[in-house]
Amino acid sequence: MIRRFFYQYRQILLYSFSLVVVLVLLQLLQYKLVLTAHAYELYILCIALLFTGLGIWLALKLVRPKSTIKTVVVEKPVYLTPNLENETALQGEMKARRRQHGLSSRETEVLLLMAGGLSNQEIADRLFLSVPTIKTHSSNLFEKLEVKRRTQAVEKARQLKLIA
Repeated sequence: MIRRFFYQYRQILLYSFSLVVVLVLLQLLQYKLVLTAHAYELYILCIALLFTGLGIWLALKLVRPKSTIKTVVVEKPVYLTPNLENETALQGEMKARRRQHGLSSRETEVLLLMAGGLSNQEIADRLFLSVPTIKTHSSNLFEKLEVKRRTQAVEKARQLKLIA
């Protein structure tokens, strides 16, 4: 049956096969012309694709998402002065003098820590504030006490009996 089919349509099949061969040859010639006419552009395209792939690979290797970030909780001790009965009267007098000079409670805390010899960073850490905030409190304190330096502020505060 298959033999009969080939025998009956032999002319048509040979003609079809020859057309396919001619079309394939034409396509190969067209590709050859494209390759020879645009060889430089194809060469540059291959290099561009190579470097693009290399750049993507390198970026993926170098820049990794920071999914391993850990949250660290830092606990700092808070030092409280004991509130003794015999010191209560003295502290009341100091508070009244501080109010007379217009010192806020934060400025008083900063002054006391300055008198303890702490730096701005250490004061900021102790009071849980930023260093610029401590500097602002210090400059307000200097204006109110009419001084220019930390040592002068501590000395004048002791003279005025604002701190012990």
